[in-house]
Amino acid sequence: MAVSPSPRLAVFDCDGTLVDSQHSIISSMFSAFDSRAHPRPEAEAVRQVVGLPLREAMVRLLPDAGPDDHDGLVTSYKEAFADLRNKGEVDDPLYPGVLEILEVLEAAGWILGVATGKSRRGLLMTLETHRLSDRFQTLQTADSGPGKPNPDMLLNAMKETGTDPAATVMIGDTTFDMEMAKRAGTMALGVSWGYHPGEHLYAAGAQAVIDEFQDLPKTIETLGKVSK
Repeated sequence: MAVSPSPRLAVFDCDGTLVDSQHSIISSMFSAFDSRAHPRPEAEAVRQVVGLPLREAMVRLLPDAGPDDHDGLVTSYKEAFADLRNKGEVDDPLYPGVLEILEVLEAAGWILGVATGKSRRGLLMTLETHRLSDRFQTLQTADSGPGKPNPDMLLNAMKETGTDPAATVMIGDTTFDMEMAKRAGTMALGVSWGYHPGEHLYAAGAQAVIDEFQDLPKTIETLGKVSK
C-alpha cells in the first residue's frame, strides 16, 4: 500500500518578497514623522525595518524617543497609509514571476501560506488587489501574535496546515524572515530583490538566496533534499 507523501508548506513574506510596497511604506513613514514633528528617517533606514511589528520599527527608527512618541508614530503611520489607500495611491506591484511560480508550486503539491508584519486587513487588501486571496491556506499577520523574528507565526502556520519543520520553507527578503525560520526549525530561503542584501540574509541563517522567482521551485526542492 502506497504511503501518502507528507504535506509540504511554503510560507512567503509579503512586502519585499511578493510585492514591492516600499514606495507606499516610505511615503507613509515620512508623513508619520512629519505629523509628529520628528526629522524624517532616511529611506534606507525605513527599508531596513520593513517586516518588523510597526511599533518595533518605530523604536528602531527613533530609539531616543519615549513610548508615547512611538505609539503616536504608529497611529500616524496607519492614518497616512489609510489615506493613501483611500486615494487609490497605494503602489505595491507584484514582483515578476509571482503568479507563475505560485501555480508551479501548487501543481507540485506545496501548501502556500503568508507570514507578514502587515495587519490582516492590510494583507487581505493586498491579496485581493492582485487576485491572490484564494491561493494561500494560512495567513499569519501582525494581529495574530508576536511579530518577526519570533517563530510563532511559522509555528502557527505549520499547526494550521499539519506540516512539520523539515517540510516547511520560509521565503523572505529580510533578516527577520531568516531568523524566524531558524528559530522555528524550518528551511530558510532568501530573495535578493527585496529590502535586505543577500550577505545579510546568509548571516541571519538563509540556506540559499535566489535572484529570480523562477529559481524558487528548483531551489526549495534542493533544500528539501539537503535537510533530509
